[in-house]
Amino acid sequence: MTFVNAFLVCGGISLAGQLIYDNSKLTAGHITSLFVVLGAALDVFGLYDKLLTFGGAGAALPITSFGHSLIHGALAAAQENGLIGIALGMFDLTAAGITSGILFAFLAAVIFKPKS
Repeated sequence: MTFVNAFLVCGGISLAGQLIYDNSKLTAGHITSLFVVLGAALDVFGLYDKLLTFGGAGAALPITSFGHSLIHGALAAAQENGLIGIALGMFDLTAAGITSGILFAFLAAVIFKPKS
Protein backbone atom coordinates (compact mmCIF):
# COMPACT_ATOMS: atom_id res chain seq x y z
CA MET A 1 0.00 0.00 0.00
CA THR A 2 2.97 2.29 0.57
CA PHE A 3 3.87 2.19 -3.11
CA VAL A 4 0.30 2.88 -4.16
CA ASN A 5 0.08 5.90 -1.86
CA ALA A 6 3.41 7.24 -3.14
CA PHE A 7 2.28 6.75 -6.74
CA LEU A 8 -1.05 8.47 -6.12
CA VAL A 9 0.47 11.49 -4.37
CA CYS A 10 3.33 12.04 -6.82
CA GLY A 11 1.07 11.27 -9.78
CA GLY A 12 -1.58 13.67 -8.48
CA ILE A 13 0.94 16.48 -8.11
CA SER A 14 2.32 15.78 -11.58
CA LEU A 15 -1.19 15.59 -13.04
CA ALA A 16 -2.08 18.94 -11.48
CA GLY A 17 1.03 20.50 -12.99
CA GLN A 18 0.30 19.07 -16.42
CA LEU A 19 -3.33 20.22 -16.32
CA ILE A 20 -2.26 23.73 -15.35
CA TYR A 21 0.33 23.74 -18.13
CA ASP A 22 -2.10 22.48 -20.77
CA ASN A 23 -5.04 24.70 -19.83
CA SER A 24 -3.39 28.01 -19.02
CA LYS A 25 -0.83 30.36 -20.45
CA LEU A 26 1.57 29.78 -17.55
CA THR A 27 5.08 28.63 -18.44
CA ALA A 28 6.90 25.74 -16.80
CA GLY A 29 8.85 28.25 -14.69
CA HIS A 30 5.65 29.81 -13.40
CA ILE A 31 4.20 26.43 -12.49
CA THR A 32 7.41 25.36 -10.76
CA SER A 33 7.41 28.54 -8.70
CA LEU A 34 3.74 28.04 -7.91
CA PHE A 35 4.39 24.52 -6.63
CA VAL A 36 7.33 25.67 -4.45
CA VAL A 37 5.10 28.32 -2.87
CA LEU A 38 2.29 25.80 -2.49
CA GLY A 39 4.60 23.37 -0.69
CA ALA A 40 5.79 26.16 1.60
CA ALA A 41 2.22 27.24 2.35
CA LEU A 42 1.16 23.68 3.13
CA ASP A 43 4.10 23.38 5.54
CA VAL A 44 3.21 26.62 7.32
CA PHE A 45 -0.23 25.18 8.10
CA GLY A 46 1.20 21.76 9.03
CA LEU A 47 -0.44 19.94 6.13
CA TYR A 48 2.66 18.89 4.20
CA ASP A 49 3.90 16.70 7.05
CA LYS A 50 0.60 14.81 6.90
CA LEU A 51 1.04 14.46 3.14
CA LEU A 52 4.55 13.09 3.71
CA THR A 53 3.19 10.59 6.22
CA PHE A 54 0.56 9.40 3.76
CA GLY A 55 2.51 9.58 0.50
CA GLY A 56 6.06 8.94 1.65
CA ALA A 57 8.52 9.34 -1.21
CA GLY A 58 5.66 10.33 -3.49
CA ALA A 59 5.39 13.58 -1.54
CA ALA A 60 9.13 13.96 -1.00
CA LEU A 61 10.13 13.88 -4.69
CA PRO A 62 8.11 16.62 -6.43
CA ILE A 63 9.12 20.27 -6.40
CA THR A 64 6.56 20.99 -3.68
CA SER A 65 8.86 19.29 -1.17
CA PHE A 66 11.52 21.92 -1.92
CA GLY A 67 9.21 24.65 -0.64
CA HIS A 68 8.38 22.45 2.35
CA SER A 69 12.09 21.98 3.12
CA LEU A 70 12.84 25.69 2.86
CA ILE A 71 10.09 26.72 5.26
CA HIS A 72 10.53 23.73 7.58
CA GLY A 73 14.21 24.55 8.12
CA ALA A 74 13.49 28.26 8.52
CA LEU A 75 10.78 27.71 11.12
CA ALA A 76 12.90 25.23 13.09
CA ALA A 77 15.88 27.61 13.15
CA ALA A 78 13.64 30.55 14.03
CA GLN A 79 12.50 28.75 17.17
CA GLU A 80 16.13 28.25 18.22
CA ASN A 81 17.81 31.47 17.05
CA GLY A 82 14.99 33.96 16.66
CA LEU A 83 14.64 36.22 13.65
CA ILE A 84 18.17 35.59 12.31
CA GLY A 85 17.41 31.87 12.33
CA ILE A 86 14.93 32.32 9.50
CA ALA A 87 17.69 33.33 7.10
CA LEU A 88 20.16 30.75 8.42
CA GLY A 89 17.79 27.81 8.69
CA MET A 90 16.24 28.21 5.29
CA PHE A 91 19.15 26.45 3.62
CA ASP A 92 19.91 23.78 6.23
CA LEU A 93 17.66 21.11 4.75
CA THR A 94 18.17 22.14 1.13
CA ALA A 95 21.91 22.84 1.07
CA ALA A 96 22.85 19.44 -0.34
CA GLY A 97 20.30 19.69 -3.15
CA ILE A 98 21.26 23.22 -4.10
CA THR A 99 24.98 22.43 -3.99
CA SER A 100 24.66 19.28 -6.08
CA GLY A 101 22.43 21.10 -8.59
CA ILE A 102 25.00 23.85 -9.03
CA LEU A 103 27.88 21.37 -9.24
CA PHE A 104 26.22 19.12 -11.83
CA ALA A 105 25.07 22.09 -13.91
CA PHE A 106 28.63 23.42 -13.92
CA LEU A 107 30.03 20.03 -14.91
CA ALA A 108 27.47 19.70 -17.70
CA ALA A 109 28.38 23.18 -18.96
CA VAL A 110 32.08 22.29 -18.96
CA ILE A 111 31.72 18.88 -20.61
CA PHE A 112 29.06 19.56 -23.26
CA LYS A 113 29.22 22.21 -25.97
CA PRO A 114 26.05 24.22 -26.72
CA LYS A 115 24.73 24.19 -30.27
CA SER A 116 24.66 27.95 -30.69
